[in-house]
Amino acid sequence: MPDHVLGRPASGWRRAVYAATGGAVNPGIGPAERRRHELAQRIRRRLAGPRRIAVVSLKGGVGVSTVTAVLGLTFGELRDDRVVALDASPDAGTLADRLTGTCDSTVRNLLDEIDGIGSLSDVARFTTLAGRLHVLASEQDAGLSEEFTQAEYEQVCAVLARCYGLVLVDAGTGIVHSSMAGALAKADSIVIVGSPTVDGVSRASKTLDWLAARGHEERAAGAVVALCAGRSSEEVDPQRLREYFASRCRAVVEIPYDPHLATGGRVELAAQASATSDAFLELAALLADEFEEG
Repeated sequence: MPDHVLGRPASGWRRAVYAATGGAVNPGIGPAERRRHELAQRIRRRLAGPRRIAVVSLKGGVGVSTVTAVLGLTFGELRDDRVVALDASPDAGTLADRLTGTCDSTVRNLLDEIDGIGSLSDVARFTTLAGRLHVLASEQDAGLSEEFTQAEYEQVCAVLARCYGLVLVDAGTGIVHSSMAGALAKADSIVIVGSPTVDGVSRASKTLDWLAARGHEERAAGAVVALCAGRSSEEVDPQRLREYFASRCRAVVEIPYDPHLATGGRVELAAQASATSDAFLELAALLADEFEEG
């Protein structure tokens, strides 16, 4: 049985006291640890059917792949069903590099054999694993990527939805690409990535505008904005920033600067700062709040 169910602290000074006294003195779990357990319970909310989450930005450079990677790992670690992350970037996306370090098989390889795919074991030939998260890499040949059509991406999403409970789509810089029209139309939830800088706020705001202008008003209003603090700007007032996005979408989550994520290398949940982990737990819980329980 998990420590928190029994009231055993798992971190901090409370755990040290509990361990030092052999359990004779139990200060219980603290507010921060209790909050994490509450978020984890929300993230484990059951699904009535497959769910698709698109992570998008009108322009690159704000952390779309990083958010998709950490969000996917978080869902994969805490949920009992299968979770897959699809790199739908049309320009040699880096999601697989950040998660598994390999791109031996790609979405193009899956498409080439899609008529023969009928089960999870068939799909698994084209994916790699990062912990419990399955990863489907984007095509690394930019020429072939640009040839992908909306119909092809819809085919891929349909196959993944048959085998996985949760499908995360990293749109990379491809939100304006024709192939993303299908992914956005079928997305149950949208995460818009920006940063707490003048240009980062502008990108997130323009992404909301772009979605609304193309018939996705409801999805834009129901989106969650993730602001990744790789850098900051004195011209941006954090409070006004939160109020602005709260008025335009369902929620906003601020993800603090994290040295581990900033390297651009392989993402490991255990290497993140606790504040970063807490922010991604909050983001995942907000998305899971919309899951329909079966």
